[in-house]
Amino acid sequence: MAKAKVAILRTRPDTVVEDYRRLCELAGIRQALDASVPTILKDNITWHFVYPGVNTTPWQLEGTILALHDAGFRDLVAVHNHTVVTIPEKGEEELKYTPIYKRFGIPVLFNFKDEHMKWIPFKPKKPLLALPKLFGDDIRIPDYFVGKNIVQLPTVKTHSYTQYTGAMKNAFGGLLNYKRHYTHTWIHETLVDLLTIGKEIHPGMFAVMDGTTAGAGPGPRTVKPHDKHVILASEDQVAIDAIAATIMGMDWSKLPCIALAAERGLGVGDPRDIEVVGDTDAADERWNFDVGVNLATGVGRMLWFDTPLKRIQNLFFHTPIVNIFIFGSEMYHDHIWYPMIGKKNVDRWQRESPWGRLFASYPR
Repeated sequence: MAKAKVAILRTRPDTVVEDYRRLCELAGIRQALDASVPTILKDNITWHFVYPGVNTTPWQLEGTILALHDAGFRDLVAVHNHTVVTIPEKGEEELKYTPIYKRFGIPVLFNFKDEHMKWIPFKPKKPLLALPKLFGDDIRIPDYFVGKNIVQLPTVKTHSYTQYTGAMKNAFGGLLNYKRHYTHTWIHETLVDLLTIGKEIHPGMFAVMDGTTAGAGPGPRTVKPHDKHVILASEDQVAIDAIAATIMGMDWSKLPCIALAAERGLGVGDPRDIEVVGDTDAADERWNFDVGVNLATGVGRMLWFDTPLKRIQNLFFHTPIVNIFIFGSEMYHDHIWYPMIGKKNVDRWQRESPWGRLFASYPR
């Protein structure tokens, strides 16, 4: 496989939007995407509350849109997905995306609304690892995604189930429907399957990752925010994840989704085979992030990955009993952890961090 390229820049609040424009140009956004088709902006609303390090930032969104305009891509559309614990309509407002979409005239679609798109059967050309075991021949994807470019907009953070989350994980919400939780036991293989599908249906793929405030701990939501002042971009979804994970202090070869994707020729996983451009010394940083676990993710790990309990997963997650776990997760994250701990972290971030103050300056 040809050597991959990942662009990385150090940035600061007063230059970050312009830095994103330069970052995307360095990473080859013009060459990565097909100018003759629309381009989907797939943001990352991990939580519908403001919380540093877990959601696409408004400056990431704004800078990427301007970079796409610079490169001649004007036919842009945002697509939100729904999860059982996240309300995208609330997230779009709280995270301050709405004024940006309105300013640039970008329509917003939802992959779970029938009037926006339909879920159609999909027959992959290449063999998949996990999805056929879970869904048989009834693998479905949103019809709107087929034939369009996609730009993933993740953040640099840890994840209790996958250790890290990035460009590959960002496809999880867009390409899988409400039953996506069926895949958690085989989450790494599922992410490889989604990248396989993405390469078949998208004429062009690109990823822009925000590490201005990165998240460490029991992610993807209850992380500890760390201001790291870096941004990354690449056409190669595997390579950008490998560089971001390495910076966080992880070994790419021990992250199954990266290793499997590289093995199957879907991207480059070994940082030694990745050309880093921009502020190349930033890629040499090692943050030593710990993943950690909280009450909700601890229960999830036990049920998804503990071998004896795997035998009764269908009872827990393929029946109405799953609503008990959904309710428990919502209660813990939204009504206990966020009011007691998360909101204090947000207030501190907006008071003490230059990125928190920049967020506060964006209009709702």
